Amino acid sequence: MTSGSGEVRGPEVSGPVVRPRRLRTTPALRRMVAETSVEARQLVLPLFVREGLDAPRPISSMPGVVQHSRASARAAVTEAAELGLGGVMLFGIPETKDAEGSGALDPDGILNVAIVDAVAEVGDALTVMSDLCLDEFTDHGHCGVLTPDGRVDNDATLVAYAEMARVQAAAGVHMVGPSGMMDGQVAVVRSALDTAGHQDVSILAYSAKYASAFYGPFREAVDSSLQGDRRTYQQDSANGLEGVREALLDGEQGADIVMVKPALAYLDVLRRVRDAVSVPVAAYNISGEYSMVEAAAARGWIDREPAILETLGSIRRAGADVILTYWAAEAARLLRR
Repeated sequence: MTSGSGEVRGPEVSGPVVRPRRLRTTPALRRMVAETSVEARQLVLPLFVREGLDAPRPISSMPGVVQHSRASARAAVTEAAELGLGGVMLFGIPETKDAEGSGALDPDGILNVAIVDAVAEVGDALTVMSDLCLDEFTDHGHCGVLTPDGRVDNDATLVAYAEMARVQAAAGVHMVGPSGMMDGQVAVVRSALDTAGHQDVSILAYSAKYASAFYGPFREAVDSSLQGDRRTYQQDSANGLEGVREALLDGEQGADIVMVKPALAYLDVLRRVRDAVSVPVAAYNISGEYSMVEAAAARGWIDREPAILETLGSIRRAGADVILTYWAAEAARLLRR
């Protein structure tokens, strides 16, 4: 196109009227219209407490995470409360194990004394949660007691879970986390708690817990003795509707919160569960997910702190009201900046 002066011009272009980028122009604008937020109160810090330790012991496959002594666990619980976290989830690692996981039922066992310690430190300022499962306490590493031919006996395991619930509640726990994926576990735990007069102890049900390749570092963290795998009771990764069914069943049996585990490989299940249930939904940002980010960041392949917050944001965006994550304390500090 030529103007009257002989100047050659290109075709006139009228810009778009609708410009979504306008709301991305400044940090303040982006913050104002953000659809999803991550807050410290939504984060739960898992803590591993090992019997017989005098000082924290690093976990090689989970940089920055340790097996705690009782003293260092108390300090971590205090810090979690000061940071405004939603809670801590306690796992116990005993010095000795047996086929029945009897250490889990002992009021003086490491998990139960860790509960006593934590509640003594923070009272009601922080939700003290405990793993309700036998796997850390059995010499075969399964989440339940075994039949003579080596299968996990669902109903015999429920008897042990009921006693675990009573012992943990007597230690002062605020919330128990039945994680073994036994059929009927929530109903049995709820009945045991109520019958023992612990109606106010709530249940975080590991409802959609999948047999995952991403649990590897956790097994180092708890000194797992697992023989074989857990595919006969944890869910098949191919199944999404099954996860929703399990969550609905747990809700009917009295779960106060239902959980999807792992988080990142099952964000679709998390979304479906959130849409299906009327109770809060949790997700566990598990060890393998943590370790992958840490390993990539250590090699300079990703920017670590933004990756942490982006990871947690994705889990919140998919529908989680609560996130169990090994980054909980660090994320709370990052969010304060």
